[in-house]
Amino acid sequence: MEIKKAAVAGTLESSDCMVTVEPGNGTLELDLDSAVIRQFGRQIRKVINDTLASLEVTDAKVTVVDKGALDCTIKARVECAVYRSNDISKNLPWGGAIK
Repeated sequence: MEIKKAAVAGTLESSDCMVTVEPGNGTLELDLDSAVIRQFGRQIRKVINDTLASLEVTDAKVTVVDKGALDCTIKARVECAVYRSNDISKNLPWGGAIK
């Protein structure tokens, strides 16, 4: 899926994360800032990259500010930001329908 415009999902509240996606420069660029990066940085990056791969996003600048979000929250925020960047708001495949 192509990232058509900048979009944001999430908050900076505790146990949440804010995900920003923007059109890329030909590659997938991930910038992660997390309160728990030392303990869970690899897992957070894996969840983000796996979610982007399932959405077939290969060209984007993704910025994530994590405040201790669970994997399911991170996945939902990434999905939401990608959908918003494409103005998709109806018939969303939530709930694990995305492979």
